[in-house]
Amino acid sequence: MCRNIRTLYNFEPAASEDEIHAAALQYVRKVSGATRPSRANAEAFDRAVDEVARVTAALLDELVTTAPPKDRAEEARKHRERTIKRFAA
Repeated sequence: MCRNIRTLYNFEPAASEDEIHAAALQYVRKVSGATRPSRANAEAFDRAVDEVARVTAALLDELVTTAPPKDRAEEARKHRERTIKRFAA
């Protein structure tokens, strides 16, 4: 999985359309192997991003959990701590 795609489910507030679109864009970039498609592929690329974003939003709406929502600031802090430990010299 692409490292730039972050978990979007079970956060308060819920993932925004921009976050979902950004994740879809990263996914399509990874799968296609192109950060910017050629003009010939731009329409298919953009359509794929829109479709992945639509399906992702539907998935997030349908998932259920009994776990309490995660705090974005707390999760970011944990991520920074893991990164520091991972890359400590």
